[in-house]
Amino acid sequence: MRNATLRQLKVFEAVARHRSFSRAAEELHLTQPAVSTQVRKLEDHAGLPLFEQLGKKIHLTPAGAQMLQSSREIIQKFKEAEEAMAQYKGVAGGQLNVSVISAGDYFFPRLLVEFAQRHRGVTLNFGVCNREELLAQLDANQTDLAVMVRPPLDADMVAEPFAPHPYVIVAAPTHPLAGKRRIAAARVVKEPFVVREKGSDTWNSMQEAFGERIGDVNIGMEIKSTETIKQAVMAGMGVSFLSAHTISRELQARSMVVLDVVGFPLMLNWYVVHRHTKRLPPVAQAFKAFLLADGASLVEQALNVGGGRRGR
Repeated sequence: MRNATLRQLKVFEAVARHRSFSRAAEELHLTQPAVSTQVRKLEDHAGLPLFEQLGKKIHLTPAGAQMLQSSREIIQKFKEAEEAMAQYKGVAGGQLNVSVISAGDYFFPRLLVEFAQRHRGVTLNFGVCNREELLAQLDANQTDLAVMVRPPLDADMVAEPFAPHPYVIVAAPTHPLAGKRRIAAARVVKEPFVVREKGSDTWNSMQEAFGERIGDVNIGMEIKSTETIKQAVMAGMGVSFLSAHTISRELQARSMVVLDVVGFPLMLNWYVVHRHTKRLPPVAQAFKAFLLADGASLVEQALNVGGGRRGR
């Protein structure tokens, strides 16, 4: 094992965590053959198979399970060393590690650019993922900060709101309910809904918005991609429940409208989250302070939310 590399351990850990070579390749921005090669080299160093395939699924061998534990310990030690060195670099020379749920990728890059302009020399490491993956990253210490709508109810987590996050019901401009005033929720649930998958942050917010009526919602289609949902709505395939922060361009282009439904929008918040015991490097501390001080105004500027609302 003396010739094994940190890169091989990280690739192996990602494959073991996802139980998938393809998903590990996607996370690491590598090709699947490259991931397979790194795992094979590590197995050569170990002299033992680390995975076995049963049907279409891969599983850790007993040696692989031990290797996973050791790999995570080694990766964590390197992470702690990086964080210790970052303390000496300060903000200007540090690397910001931050992840955000998918709805945030419509505005978050602009916030990162603004932060980087204020703090020259900062390196940005930015990821977009669903809520489940984001929580796994926090748990595995793979990101310093997470930005989400529904922070975990965990005493080990620190979650602070920094910007409002409205959710609305949208439709094509030609929809029969477009332009109607004070639409009853009992009426809108009869329309075919194109929705995000169950378990997603958007779905959980939709459950909160409709409450006891969630079982009455006429779900016509379930899609994992917000962009695909928007295209379906604009094509007249149904209405949808979406974050207002994902539809600002469509509202400005008048290719989509917000329905005036009683009880909407659902107003939630964006939160910046980190582990309570996490020793945030100076750059992460600075970015958190930046979000708390200026996040709300910068989000509105990035999305021109006010203009979109006037389009109603």
